Amino acid sequence: MTMTPTLQQYLSDRQISYDIVPHEPTMSSTRTAEACHISGDCLAKGVLIRNKGGYMLAVLPASHHVRLSDLQDLLGPDVEIAQETELGRLFPDCNRGAVPPVGSCYGLDMIIDESLASQPEIYFEAGDHATLVHMSKDQFAKLADRARYWRFSTRDAGVSVH
Repeated sequence: MTMTPTLQQYLSDRQISYDIVPHEPTMSSTRTAEACHISGDCLAKGVLIRNKGGYMLAVLPASHHVRLSDLQDLLGPDVEIAQETELGRLFPDCNRGAVPPVGSCYGLDMIIDESLASQPEIYFEAGDHATLVHMSKDQFAKLADRARYWRFSTRDAGVSVH
């Protein structure tokens, strides 16, 4: 797989400029950043969250992890991280664990960690574990034009920044 058809069509419809970066298959975003020799700070990952209102995609750097309490402060106390089994029906053309952090592509609202806004370029999984999409932060901002920005993550201990 090079890119999910849903994502490819979405990027094309919005005239987003991007590059494809193939890499050795990996099973975590941290390992993907290492394999591609990029900083985990500019590799965006999506975490599916839910509350009584439905699902939302939280987008943060691979070098960080979600502070659920911060999301609960912003979105309500019933916010929780969705189970991995819930991903399949919302992202049917993606491999498990390789969800592109472009919620609007799949009909989901997004909340983006503010730390991504300072990155000059963004990388993210294309729907599999062996392909990244690379674009400028301006192009990524076009994909996230309706997203809210908030600080809801913290750097993982022991993650190196390249």
